[in-house]
Amino acid sequence: MSLNHSPETHSKLIARIPQVTGRDIPEWFTTIENGPSFTRCEERSTWLAEEHNLSHGYAAALVREHERTRRARHY
Repeated sequence: MSLNHSPETHSKLIARIPQVTGRDIPEWFTTIENGPSFTRCEERSTWLAEEHNLSHGYAAALVREHERTRRARHY
């Protein structure tokens, strides 16, 4: 199940993650980078949600944001 949020919903989810999880976005990015090498974002989201007890909405938003920032670094 792929979760694609509107840009507005995505921004709101990302803004709430530190409050909800107690961890900042860069910490989550490190967790994603040190996690298993899944090819698909959906697989990473599922792993993140299950391994770290996150809702799939927050996990998908984190993976999407991580991909967005990773691509931006390469340009």
